[in-house]
Amino acid sequence: MVDHTFSVHTRSCNIDRMTTEPVDLLVIGGGITGAGIARDAAMRGLHTAVIDQGDFGSGTSSRSSRLVHGGLRYLEHGHLYLVFEACRERRVLLRIAPHLVRPRSFLFPVHEGARVPLWKLEAGMWLYDILSMFRNVKRHRVLSRKAMQKAEPRLKNRGLKGGTRYYDAQCDDARLTLATIRSAHQHGALAANYVQVERLELADGTTRGAHVTDLVTGRTHSIHAHVVVNATGPWSDRIRRQDGSEPVLRPTKGVHIAVPRHRMGNQEALTITSPIDGRVMFIIPWGELSYVGTTDTDCPDLPEETFARGEDVVYLLRSANALFPDARLTPEDVVATWSGLRPLLAPSDPLDPSSVSREHRVLESPSGLISTVGGKLTTYRVMAAETVDLVSKRLHEIDGRPMAAAPATHLEPLPGGESRDLEVLIEEAEREGMARDIAEHMVRAYGSETPAIVRLAKADRDLAEPISPRHPAIRAELIHAMRREMAITLGDLLIRRTHLFYELADHATGHASLVADLASAEMGWDTERTEAELAAYRNEVDLTMAFRTELAAAEVS
Repeated sequence: MVDHTFSVHTRSCNIDRMTTEPVDLLVIGGGITGAGIARDAAMRGLHTAVIDQGDFGSGTSSRSSRLVHGGLRYLEHGHLYLVFEACRERRVLLRIAPHLVRPRSFLFPVHEGARVPLWKLEAGMWLYDILSMFRNVKRHRVLSRKAMQKAEPRLKNRGLKGGTRYYDAQCDDARLTLATIRSAHQHGALAANYVQVERLELADGTTRGAHVTDLVTGRTHSIHAHVVVNATGPWSDRIRRQDGSEPVLRPTKGVHIAVPRHRMGNQEALTITSPIDGRVMFIIPWGELSYVGTTDTDCPDLPEETFARGEDVVYLLRSANALFPDARLTPEDVVATWSGLRPLLAPSDPLDPSSVSREHRVLESPSGLISTVGGKLTTYRVMAAETVDLVSKRLHEIDGRPMAAAPATHLEPLPGGESRDLEVLIEEAEREGMARDIAEHMVRAYGSETPAIVRLAKADRDLAEPISPRHPAIRAELIHAMRREMAITLGDLLIRRTHLFYELADHATGHASLVADLASAEMGWDTERTEAELAAYRNEVDLTMAFRTELAAAEVS
């Protein structure tokens, strides 16, 4: 029987087990790459542990463009196999997580003097369809100037030549990572967030585990493992240095901003070339918001200290205003920002950051530490399979066990993805008394697990109440997140489980005390812990909006 509980108690039990019994594989890093590796390994029957120093997906994996896409812009740089691979993976994710990965139409307008002329764009679109083996959501269409104006009436009209409509997929990156971790857990993996690696454990020069600290209790432990995989994204070089390995990354910063959608009035998602520097960007609807991104700049910041700067926000606003001139967006219109570091492989020759390959590599240090570096969210399953193939080979060499066969990760749905007919799930939730907007919200976040939340709400009518009157998330989702999604902190609940942090103008600060009270009752927080959680959350809000203070100071000076 599948164990659906995934709570703070589960976490405690998992830490006890992974620190008292050796595991076959220790995966350091609970982002999308580490989650995929843990799922693949657990489905092969390997005794697997996966840990993260923060929440699952709290780094780059929840700070992306929220796209599962073939990578149209990678065609310019000749990365054809990457596009082919990503198109294939897009089809897989649409199938195994239909509630979290959804088809999305994109318009690509072309104006006079654009870096990518219409003929070149059309040729690229045909190549895009070919690399997807003509199994894209739909084939592209070339649009005339008039058709483009009809599709996006508020798009800049002057110099408009036409464009194309093509199809990719949009995803909830944080919840996709979480679903993958939960799938790994259901197959027997021991998963724990907020467990920090202090140092690798080396025996005769061979990596055989790690010394860790439980950041919730402060206790230190040792985890013994036959094989250790470093899947820490932009932190990869930090782990690799512990066994003397050379750095391999060239991290670049990607910043996004969210603004009220009505300000631009975009009907669809758009792929654009910034008039500032010609790089490809996106403007994408997300409920009542549209988000604009992304920047792509070399970044000396530490991953945990990467936030939107004033110059990043101004660049994105200027790019959006150039395409939607009557929007007149200013920094005060920005509802939220998110920023992450792409763990890109350093090229041998200096390149523009946007030209650095998004392909991945699986590296093995002399100590036996395996590092999976580079790559992109869309192709995480491919990275995982290649990594676990190597892990399986090393385990065979260690104790002679048979090589573990590759599992059907492309066929088994992720938690919540068991039903592809989302409308049926929405109607079922409505019949149980949920308002239409709440039912739609829940199904798009939880899929076939929606009835579990509905049952909580029916058992306690207080839990059927919205967390905020301006958002469809209800209080029962918070209980579900703590019992079945290993939410440990206030930030976990408001940032990565319900997204109120990004989707409300006040970042839910007005409702944080209510959420903290629910969490303290569920998880047994004392007054000191509750106050610490509220302070940490307010600090996170301040950091994500600090660009306003920075820009105001620049104006004064």
